[in-house]
Amino acid sequence: MQLSRRDLLRGLAAATPGLPRDYFSLDPFIEAHPKAVFVCRTRVPSKTDAAAKLQAGLKLAREIFVPSAAPGIPISHRIVLKPNPTVVRSRNRPEVETWGAGTDPQFYEGLLMGLKELGLRKFHFVEANAYHQWALRGWVDINDRHGVEMIEPERRARNFRDGYQMTWSKVPGAVVYARIPHYAPVNEPNTWLLNIAKWKAHGMCLTQAVKNEQGLVVMPFVRFCAGWSMVTGVSDWMKPDIAPQVEERVNRYFENHRRLGYSRYDSRAQLGPIAQEIWAHKTCDNQSVLKTGLSIIEGIYGRDGDGFGVGDDYLTNLVMFGQDKWRLDLVGLWLGGHEPGNVHLYRIAKERGLSDTFNPWDVAVYEWIDGAAVPRKLTDFQRTPLKTYYLQKDGEPYLHLVNEPFDYDRHKT
Repeated sequence: MQLSRRDLLRGLAAATPGLPRDYFSLDPFIEAHPKAVFVCRTRVPSKTDAAAKLQAGLKLAREIFVPSAAPGIPISHRIVLKPNPTVVRSRNRPEVETWGAGTDPQFYEGLLMGLKELGLRKFHFVEANAYHQWALRGWVDINDRHGVEMIEPERRARNFRDGYQMTWSKVPGAVVYARIPHYAPVNEPNTWLLNIAKWKAHGMCLTQAVKNEQGLVVMPFVRFCAGWSMVTGVSDWMKPDIAPQVEERVNRYFENHRRLGYSRYDSRAQLGPIAQEIWAHKTCDNQSVLKTGLSIIEGIYGRDGDGFGVGDDYLTNLVMFGQDKWRLDLVGLWLGGHEPGNVHLYRIAKERGLSDTFNPWDVAVYEWIDGAAVPRKLTDFQRTPLKTYYLQKDGEPYLHLVNEPFDYDRHKT
């Protein structure tokens, strides 16, 4: 039996007490394929099986993160952890029926335990939203047990002037935000970002990896979805950080997209086409200044609906990951029953040079099986229709798939 480099490194570290492990890295195959997307089938019997979910996270972490004798990511780095800790409680439904609104906490803890095995000790949990709910599904307990520092997201106007516990980044080619503030230590030197998103439907179709990093942005800048009210209608102290000619630029993009005949630009949905356009450009502004080490979409159980109380969970037993979060999301969209070309964000990202494709068939896909990457086609995986309320058409059900055919050869942007 031939051992992989990962197995050799782990075996050497285990067999040699005190061996310096000053660095860690991604598995060599993952590292060598930065544009690939990996799909791992988990074996969790039910979403309430905490031990199985934790083991799924721990097993995956042990396979994809490896000790490194050569320079990689220094063990001394601070690791920024960005799950989606959304918690929903309804008077009409048992809490367990809404667990799919956020990343599974036990899977997160398994990943964290695997990272700690490498010798990492400096962890930061970063999230802008729902601070008062973090304890409800155990996020606070998990982080306290493992020594993870948790930011407090509330800020006053003067905190922005003083730069209190935040890192400002100037946006190249800004459309909406000229500068963006992130919670420290995001974007600081000697940090490494791990994005642990959830596979769920949302007003932006599926939330996934790219949108999950919206929660790194300091409140109220984090409000990407509110349309013009959080652009031209912001408080005076925020206005210097809004890009010049923002209305002209956004409207020019919008009219061009509508003229090209892209789907759903005539939707009369409340979260309508211009709000989606603004959200997409804020998202691209944000992504243009972030560097993510690895993105994971936890789909042990996925969710359809509105991202919160409306919708149902499905035991799907898939975890997707990759270094290119745009390509990762394309695979997640397609496996969730949607046609990525119809979701405006991903075309706009290619127009702005942040992604090289919005076509899921351009993505090299591998199944991750016990630490090995096996080439696959998208059609080798079962699709799970995760219906959304994204840009509802006239006569279309409130929850629907965004699956109308898209001509990728014609529309290459």
